Amino acid sequence: MTYEEMQAELEKRLKPSRFRHSLGVARTAARLAERFGQDAEQAQLAGLLHDCAREFPNDSLLAEAKKRGLPIGPVECSMPLLLHAPLGACRLGEVYGVRDPAVAQAIARHTVGGPQMTALDKIIWFADMIEPGRDYPQVERLRQLAREASLDEMLLAGLSESIIFVVQKGHLVHPNTVLARNEILLAR
Repeated sequence: MTYEEMQAELEKRLKPSRFRHSLGVARTAARLAERFGQDAEQAQLAGLLHDCAREFPNDSLLAEAKKRGLPIGPVECSMPLLLHAPLGACRLGEVYGVRDPAVAQAIARHTVGGPQMTALDKIIWFADMIEPGRDYPQVERLRQLAREASLDEMLLAGLSESIIFVVQKGHLVHPNTVLARNEILLAR
């Protein structure tokens, strides 16, 4: 399937606002990949398809994840929406014929992060946070970091903001988010 065919298929499966978000993440990811010397086409593809499993209603994500044998921990049981990331990695091959393990991993990690994130993982995670359609109090500061900071400095700020947001909402913080943040701090 060509990129254009994948885009057309995704547009059929997602609601219009989610599809626009996916296009924004694809463009942002490609720009970040160029800035950090990574494969822009690979980043654009991962950005485009990062939310491909959002076609499923939230109340069916647990069942879809179980059907594919995905690991489901207590945080995912409490917040099944988090499962759209690893489920999306599965949908790459099922629907779009994408077999690139780096793209699959970046999609699987785009919501909560994880230990030993690759440059592509970091780019997709951050692109999702700052794409042009995002509007929240810290987004402009994070966009500025995307232009000026190192990849790890940028990601550290994003992970910190994410943790603060989740805590303020009274939700569980996923252990992989904490691991990703701590790993950057320990490497300093």
